Amino acid sequence: MSASRTLTLHVDGMSCASCVGRVERTLKGLEGVAEADVNLANETARVSYSEPADMAAMTAALDKAGYPARTAELTLDVEGMSCASCVGRVERALKAVPGVIDADVNLAAETASVRYLEGAASPSAIAEASTRLGYPAKPRTNDQAASVAQDERRADEEASLKRDLLIAALLAAPVFIVEMGGHLFPPFHMWTMQALGEQPLLIAQFVLTTLVLVGPGRRFYLKGYPALFHGAPDMNSLVALGTSAAYLYSVVVTFLPGLLPESARNVYYEAAAVIVVLILLGRMMEARAKGRTGAAIRKLAGLRAKTAHVERNGRTEEIAIEDIVVGDVVHVRPGEKIAVDGVVSQGHSFVDESMITGEPLPVEKGEGAKVVGGTVNSTGAFAFRAEKVGADTVLSQIIRMVEEAQGAKLPIQNLVNTVTLYFVPAVMAVAALTFAVWMVFGPEPSLTHALVAAVAVLIIACPCAMGLATPTSIMVGTGRAAELGVLFRKGDALQALQDVDIVAFDKTGTLTEGRPKLTDLTLAPGFDRSDVLGLVAAVEGRSEHPIAQAIVSGAEEAGVVASKAESFESLTGLGVRATVGGRQVLVGADRLLQREGIELGDLAATGRELGQQGKTPLFAAVNGKAAAVIAVSDPEKASTRTVIDALHAQGFEVAMISGDAKATAEAVAARLGIDHVVAEVMPEGKVAAIESLRAGGRKLAFVGDGINDAPALAAADTGIAVGTGTDVAIESADVVLMSGDLTGVVNAFQVSRKTMANIRENLFWAFGYNVALIPVAAGILYPAYGMLLSPMLAAGAMALSSVFVLSNALRLRFVKAAMVEAGHGAPSTRGPAAAGNLANA
Repeated sequence: MSASRTLTLHVDGMSCASCVGRVERTLKGLEGVAEADVNLANETARVSYSEPADMAAMTAALDKAGYPARTAELTLDVEGMSCASCVGRVERALKAVPGVIDADVNLAAETASVRYLEGAASPSAIAEASTRLGYPAKPRTNDQAASVAQDERRADEEASLKRDLLIAALLAAPVFIVEMGGHLFPPFHMWTMQALGEQPLLIAQFVLTTLVLVGPGRRFYLKGYPALFHGAPDMNSLVALGTSAAYLYSVVVTFLPGLLPESARNVYYEAAAVIVVLILLGRMMEARAKGRTGAAIRKLAGLRAKTAHVERNGRTEEIAIEDIVVGDVVHVRPGEKIAVDGVVSQGHSFVDESMITGEPLPVEKGEGAKVVGGTVNSTGAFAFRAEKVGADTVLSQIIRMVEEAQGAKLPIQNLVNTVTLYFVPAVMAVAALTFAVWMVFGPEPSLTHALVAAVAVLIIACPCAMGLATPTSIMVGTGRAAELGVLFRKGDALQALQDVDIVAFDKTGTLTEGRPKLTDLTLAPGFDRSDVLGLVAAVEGRSEHPIAQAIVSGAEEAGVVASKAESFESLTGLGVRATVGGRQVLVGADRLLQREGIELGDLAATGRELGQQGKTPLFAAVNGKAAAVIAVSDPEKASTRTVIDALHAQGFEVAMISGDAKATAEAVAARLGIDHVVAEVMPEGKVAAIESLRAGGRKLAFVGDGINDAPALAAADTGIAVGTGTDVAIESADVVLMSGDLTGVVNAFQVSRKTMANIRENLFWAFGYNVALIPVAAGILYPAYGMLLSPMLAAGAMALSSVFVLSNALRLRFVKAAMVEAGHGAPSTRGPAAAGNLANA
């Protein structure tokens, strides 16, 4: 029976004694929970439990009961990981910390994302678990400082590897030249033997190789052997074992040759030394490539201002942006970057917001206008009051979203984790089996052959490539997506988009501009256009309905001055009535005029035609006579039709969900080429509409922008929020389009497709490489071709395997946009969406 444990949970949502009872019953109902004492005053639950109960089961049960356990998230910067086995070890150590619910380790980013129960674990204790294992970890506190520190650490690591590589190469070169030069050019071997003698040459090789192994190569032994002794061998263990075997065998040949038969007295100093050189070369190239995978984050972080001019103590001082607090008045000079988010309090200028919206034209800013940190002021000067600083600014939110997506673990990674968990022990077993087979069945000198084959097997195996295959592609792919105007809030959406069969759009504000406009005005004989428009605008000016506002705006744009309306009356479901300049004016649906006994004449047919075009027709009557039919419509975005055509070309079905009347919605769908229409849907009915569209097991992506789209975005297999929409919609989505342009939908699928293809290429290479070359290293070709793989070649192949995976992932930096924004000559590569709306995403 497993030992009993005690855990204290912080529980939210309790307000009374009955809540306490429900929480206690929920916890005690779990198998393995012996006792649960809930304290309402400090909102805690003290639980005594044993297997099969665990923290994940308890938190899931509390969530379901409506009393969630309070959790927190932590990002650790982890040093020293070199392969997928390291990732597995760190993850297991972190998950073993009491209070930790889940942990995801990213080899490429060298980070760990940990979710833990508040009060049950602390950031320092979690970090200590990794550090104790030999992988130093530090909690990340300040995003910007952490990013700088990580860049500095990677630069230091690359410099250290470069220095060790140079030293190892200089020491190994004479050993390699003496040994391999003699094999390739026998006269050279004769000359060295005559000039220096056999034993002095062996001693010189021994000294130089020893310096290589205890100097630049010691990193492999300091990590590899402790991991091996702890029963969790990693890549360093394979290198340490392989080079130690070659080195120790050569030492025996050099100083105790009598222990071996004469036919087996070959030395492999050059193999041990050159293996270290080649693996250091591979590690250095990995470090350099890893640095480039985070280029998108660094580019976004580089948009931040470093200092700002702030009013302090009655004068303006230049301070670091980290020292700005909410309420500070910040002065912005011409050409300066805006430091944080705020509202203009004084002055006037134009601001380049292309890094946020993708729009190339500067935006006018006056008193009361919102400004966003990272955008660039043009020629004017102004002051603004800081509203959001530090991690709360739009730019910081965007950077955090990209980082979270880059740290995601896709479902496909589960296969890799399962394989790598057993990979290194399996390789060691294969190496041992290889040695035994060669010793029993191999030709003379069997010991030499057995050693070469076993060392080659140890060295050629490459869990590094397996561990890097997925995270590097995710990092580069999501970073490139951000540059193309697409934020993957949840990294697993990269894979989920691959399975989508149907793309459903909300209509208003997503397919359309969301701003109704006056589009048509057809007059009855005997009426003047300006006169009728002025009368109608006067009446509608008293209404707050969006259609009324569209008519008023249309009159203003036409230069028509509306008179004052009197005796205004709203007729529910029909229209409005008022007196303007002594004339009775009616504006509304055709049934309003028919109720009043007013003949529509030819205007009726015009109205029907406008309705079939997807517009909303309204009729106006003056002093009891039909005067005009007016049409208002919410125009489609410029990119809507081309986006739908592009989705069709990629094999997707397209649907539209709308609250409009069925005839109007179908007219819009016919004009845009939409396959499925679900019309007359109330906001609460959108989830049901989604369920009906994906009947039969089809996967659906929903694109929306409004607050009433949030449930639908969450219910869809993949929710895509238009960045100019509301904070709630963005928070509910898996993918966020950085601007209101729908071309981002096509680009999201493009990046998803390219990234997943890249991951599959990497995994095919990483697994295929090992499947193909481990048997070759073991000597499978020897019976037919008399060929054994040199351990040096094995080391080179192993190093190149990781470099191939990284280089292949870096190709995603050059993925081109499938579509460019309407009205732009090139895709926006500067950054994320509408300012005020991503602030809480």
